[in-house]
Amino acid sequence: MAWKAQRGPQTRGRSLCYLPNKKVTMGRRPAKCYRFQNKKPFIKSRFCRGVPDPKIRIYDVGNKKASVDAFPFVAHLVSDEKEQLSSEALEAARVAANRYLTKYCGKDNFHMRIRCHPFQVLRINKMLSCAGADRLQTGMRHAYGKPSGVAARVAIGQPIISVRSKDSFGPSVVEALRRAKFKFPGRQKVLGSKKWGFTKYEREVYAEMRANGSLGLDGNHEKYHPNRGPLKL
Repeated sequence: MAWKAQRGPQTRGRSLCYLPNKKVTMGRRPAKCYRFQNKKPFIKSRFCRGVPDPKIRIYDVGNKKASVDAFPFVAHLVSDEKEQLSSEALEAARVAANRYLTKYCGKDNFHMRIRCHPFQVLRINKMLSCAGADRLQTGMRHAYGKPSGVAARVAIGQPIISVRSKDSFGPSVVEALRRAKFKFPGRQKVLGSKKWGFTKYEREVYAEMRANGSLGLDGNHEKYHPNRGPLKL
């Protein structure tokens, strides 16, 4: 049931017409209400049921199966605040960065990974605003809300998005992460890393260990081969 304002040819002001088949839904509460970590971690469990699914469902995009040797360059979008990022914001940032990287790098020349996952359940105490709501709602009595969404809790210095690519596409990767920054509240920094891809080894160390056989390939990551076994004379 809904009423819609119309401007008729015979009336100077607005007139109301009745639309019986249109359903009016409540707007989404702005994310600024859930930006700060002012509550304990509250996750989905058998005590907290009915949690809606997060908007972001894909955390790895691009050439996910590329060898670790193919993409030496890596850059990170790092949080500079202790805050919460909604799943809608994470999905919007992923779409924006993926669109730019696909256009300027090619879909096979990068691998982007979302590093934080939205596990924090957000609650809302819905208040009725229709006619006759005074008889139904109870104000702040029993104000414990129902789950309305999920968000990711991030700390200062925690990576939000990481992208690995070839050295020639470094400026495009930095620009894609800069555009993804606009989808989040607070401050973030785009940082280039001295490490090789998503590994924990710096470039010089990685090249040396690959040359002497200490590191092997394991999908899109590396595998360390310890110097154990029978003695060699």
